Amino acid sequence: MEITAKMVKELRDKTNVGLMDCKKALKEAKGDIDKAIKILRESGVVKAAKKASREAKEGIIYSYIHSGAKIGVLLELNCETDFVAKNEKFQKIAKNISMHIAATNPISITTEDVDKKIIDEEKEIYKKQAIKSGKPEKIIDKIVEGKLKKYFKENCLLKQSLIMDEEKTVEQFLTETIVEFGENITIGRFSRFQIKK
Repeated sequence: MEITAKMVKELRDKTNVGLMDCKKALKEAKGDIDKAIKILRESGVVKAAKKASREAKEGIIYSYIHSGAKIGVLLELNCETDFVAKNEKFQKIAKNISMHIAATNPISITTEDVDKKIIDEEKEIYKKQAIKSGKPEKIIDKIVEGKLKKYFKENCLLKQSLIMDEEKTVEQFLTETIVEFGENITIGRFSRFQIKK
């Protein structure tokens, strides 16, 4: 059965869970919304989505220097309690995310954080490429949207595939962490430094 964008949106509206998790659950449930909700609840993702609305005012500033001391990352990782912030496993999560940032050099945390000017420039490039390659005008907008999605996946931290486990995104990794700790965990901000050659 084909899983449509409408079905995914309906499940997302009902559960507040990320689009990829919704799509995966719908595939497993063969398009049955109620079954998909049950699958999401059993996996703990719905619980994590509810926790994600809570404020994360505690946390740590984690510093990571890559071997060779040419790349460094400062990361603000937030949680709800000081107890979790001091947890060794929480520090390890901060290290993993920092290492990921060092390796991938994302331009923002979320797609919403990307400067509109950058988005407009990218769209313009994709449009010109599509026209140049002789694509029919009626599908150019779809091509541009598809390439923009790919751009976000490659450049926005939460959308990127985790370097330690490419089967999941950084966002999915955070969701699993929320389930594990039982409180909201968010990336506040980050800075990546690199010695210019």
